[in-house]
Amino acid sequence: FKQKTAYEISLGLVGSEMCIRDRYLIMFNKVEQVKHLPLKIGEVARYVIVPGDPNRVEIIASMFDDYKLQGSKREFNAAIGSYKGIDVSVVSTGIGGPSTAIAVEELAYIGAEVFIRIGTSGSVENTIKKGDIFIATGAVRDDGTSKQYIPIEFPAIADFELVTNLITASKDLDIETKVGICQSKDSFFGEVEPERMPVAPYLNNKWEAWQKGGVGASEMEAATLFTISQIKKLKAGAVLAVEVSDEETVKKMTKLVLECIHIMEKDRKNE
Repeated sequence: FKQKTAYEISLGLVGSEMCIRDRYLIMFNKVEQVKHLPLKIGEVARYVIVPGDPNRVEIIASMFDDYKLQGSKREFNAAIGSYKGIDVSVVSTGIGGPSTAIAVEELAYIGAEVFIRIGTSGSVENTIKKGDIFIATGAVRDDGTSKQYIPIEFPAIADFELVTNLITASKDLDIETKVGICQSKDSFFGEVEPERMPVAPYLNNKWEAWQKGGVGASEMEAATLFTISQIKKLKAGAVLAVEVSDEETVKKMTKLVLECIHIMEKDRKNE
């Protein structure tokens, strides 16, 4: 006796039961193609670089040995290519936790396993300066999206292997980096102009707490990325440029991330 799947059972429905089947097939097709990304199953690599800004997708992809643009939809631009024989995708997430969650969920569904964010950030603790390249080991969950997945006591931690290999790659390439915790928030202007917000004392008190706790950088996506990846048994990391977003810096971070991927893939094949 072979137990039938829900899909196989739905094909055998007749009469009024066909309405149930039709609704199921509509839902099935939407999920199969994914709802938001300009991609289908089989069109994404195991390794995915995830910038926030859609305009950075082609800049990042230009550092591959070869690449092709795959399309854009809403804030999600996509490209795929290869680096030293390794397939690599780059897909933008847009700004903030909600769109990042959509990107990670749908990319994971169609086959992605390793996510590395390339982004920009502000500085929090005064040892982190403009122009620094910051490797995040974890993120303060000062966002709203990750709370829709798991209680706030659960930590948002970058994958240890990724962090280790990012540090190794930075040394191999002689790229100076800082390493530490970042803060992920939902309101950009709540950070840069807290005094005009009705909750200014609350925002200022929290900012002082992050500084005293040694938080290095402030951005808007890492906590969501780390939390969802941990829950889904995926790997995630983040490399941030502090208070700069020029093309040269983006390419420097991409070079670092690609070398990290190369190290990871060599290790994976030697296991």
